[in-house]
Amino acid sequence: MPIDFARIPRAALPALLRTAPKAELHIHIEGSLEPELIFQLAQRNGVALAYPSVQALREAYAFTDLQSFLDIYYAGASVLLHELDFFDMAWAYFERAAADNIVHAELFFDPQTHTARGVDIGTVIRGLHHACQRAHQELGISASLILCFLRHLSQDEALATLEAALPYRQHIVGVGLDSSERGHPPEKFTEVFARARALGLRCVAHAGEEGPPAYIEGALDVLQVQRIDHGVRCLESPALVQRLAASRMPLTVCPLSNVKLCVFKTLADHNLPALLQAGLCATVNSDDPAYFGGYLNTNLLATFEALPQLGVREAYQLLRNGFEASFVPAEQRDGWIAALDQAFSAAAA
Repeated sequence: MPIDFARIPRAALPALLRTAPKAELHIHIEGSLEPELIFQLAQRNGVALAYPSVQALREAYAFTDLQSFLDIYYAGASVLLHELDFFDMAWAYFERAAADNIVHAELFFDPQTHTARGVDIGTVIRGLHHACQRAHQELGISASLILCFLRHLSQDEALATLEAALPYRQHIVGVGLDSSERGHPPEKFTEVFARARALGLRCVAHAGEEGPPAYIEGALDVLQVQRIDHGVRCLESPALVQRLAASRMPLTVCPLSNVKLCVFKTLADHNLPALLQAGLCATVNSDDPAYFGGYLNTNLLATFEALPQLGVREAYQLLRNGFEASFVPAEQRDGWIAALDQAFSAAAA
């Protein structure tokens, strides 16, 4: 039976957004490292930090663009040295995810950030995988890992990283491409993505956040990705919008991140309503929540408060898109969509 969205008052939306089941598809697990945990791990591991206190570190989170964020992001990751550190970081995220009623999360991780400091890739993956297992057992959260290549580094380094990860292939669902977008087009990584596809890995890539629509086209045509991370600049190309809509290519949009990194001046300026109006498969995600002001529910609540043109129907569509775009078996995905339908139907009763 179809959901009668008209029977759900917009005033009921905040509670519904909080309690509805949801998926998160664009979360950098290193970007969930809160200042408090950074200081705890620094003390545990004897790592000296450039900031004297948690408050001083938080005050440094004033970014002018992606690179100014990445500088602090990599400094924060310096405290991650042991398997337990990676477990603790991911487990802290999963506890917040459970509070946000996230039932499925696909975690990005950046092994090159750690192997460059002498941390073995196995240490990284084992710690994160252990947290994924425990999240499933204790919190009922389905979780998988997506290994991301740092695009400011070379393709040869990306290939070496992929090969080093092969002993842990069973713990990884896909590969991605992140870090500085400007000046690093998708075509730079043609060979490593071909290798990943040959291994049966899913492929995603950051494109069209700071980079032009051509980077989205390159990710589609050359890397043959199955999701575009961000993708908000696609509206600059009507032909690309038509293509994305026709193929139902998911866009993992991160509203608070876009404002924090000055992609949009304010949340009220965000183009999410236009993306949905164009028929695009947009989703809402938190990106690097420790740095950008909030986890998934905070992103959803802030976005719907700032954009009154978005209503109950759009809320349902965004959450459903998250499930449809997830890398899980159809039966699992359909079960979550049924639970989402039930949540909205109950609100309409």
